[in-house]
Amino acid sequence: MAFLFTHFRELLTPDGEQVYFALSRDGLNWERVNSGRPVLTSDVCERGVRDIVIARLESGGFVIVATDLCIARRWDEKYNVDWKDCNHNGSKCLVMWKTPDLINFTPARLIDFSAENYGCLWAPEITYIEEEGVYLLHWGSTVKDDGYNHMSIYCSKTKDFETFSKPEILFTKECEILDSHLVKAGGMYHLFYKNCEPAMNMHETAPTAYGPYTHDSAFDSYMESLGNPGAYEGGTSLILPDGRWCVMFDFFGCEKEKMGYVPFISPAPGDAHFTMCKEEFSFPYGFKHGGIIEITDEEYERVKNHYKNEA
Repeated sequence: MAFLFTHFRELLTPDGEQVYFALSRDGLNWERVNSGRPVLTSDVCERGVRDIVIARLESGGFVIVATDLCIARRWDEKYNVDWKDCNHNGSKCLVMWKTPDLINFTPARLIDFSAENYGCLWAPEITYIEEEGVYLLHWGSTVKDDGYNHMSIYCSKTKDFETFSKPEILFTKECEILDSHLVKAGGMYHLFYKNCEPAMNMHETAPTAYGPYTHDSAFDSYMESLGNPGAYEGGTSLILPDGRWCVMFDFFGCEKEKMGYVPFISPAPGDAHFTMCKEEFSFPYGFKHGGIIEITDEEYERVKNHYKNEA
C-alpha cells in the first residue's frame, strides 16, 4: 500500500499552477516527486491548472482533471488579482489528462460543458458511484442565468471520460458553496464543502450521492473552535493504513509560505469526529488544493524511479 497526492504549489509564477506529484508509504510522511517540479504542464487555454484531482479507472489507468486557471498570469503589479473577474470570465472548461501508468500521458484535453453558460468551473472532484457503475464529476460553477452571482455544485456522469451527461445541480444552498469533496465511507456518502456565509468547511451525509443530505452541526462547532475557520478549503481524504480516516483541508488564510494542507483524523471511516493532527504528518513543501489516491507498491516504485529527485 502507498499513496499518490496530485496538487499544485503556491508560487508567484505560472510553474506553481501545474500538476505536481507527491508519494507516501504511510499517508503520513510525504516525499516530493521530480525534485518538486511539475510532472505535467498545461499548454491549453490559460496554460495553468489548479484544484487537481486524480482517479483510478475501473477499466485500467488513471484520469487527472483540473481547473483551467492560472492566477499567476492575472497578477497586477502588486500581486493582486480580480477574483470576481475569475468567477465570471475565468476557467470556462476543465482540463483532463489520461495515463495508463502515471508516466505516459495523453495530450491535455478540454472538457467543455457549453462554456458560454458558465462563469467558471472550479475545483473538480471525481466520485465513483459503484451501484451505477459511473463516475460523478462535480465542481463549483457560477452561471449566466443569475448573472454569475451564485456558486453551486454541478455534476455530470461519465463511464469513460469521453462522453458526459448534461450537467445538473448536485448541491446548492442560499449562500454560495464550492470545493465539494464527496466520498462513501461507513455505508454513507459524506459531502465536505466550503460554505461562504459563514465562511467555513461544512459536512453533510446522505444514503446516496444525490441526497437528501443531513447537515452535521457538530462538525460546524469543531471547525469554529479552530479560529479563522474560513481559512480552510479544498478538502480531500484517505484511509490510513491503520484504519483511521484522514480528511485534509488546504489552509490558505495565512502568509503565503505557510499555505498548504492540514490533516484532520477520526478513528474510522464514516466517523466524522475529527481532530487536527499536524504533528503526525510531514510535507516537503505546502501542497495546494489536490487529491489523493491509494496506489500499489509497484506503482509507487515506478513513479519514484521514473521521476528521479535531484539535490
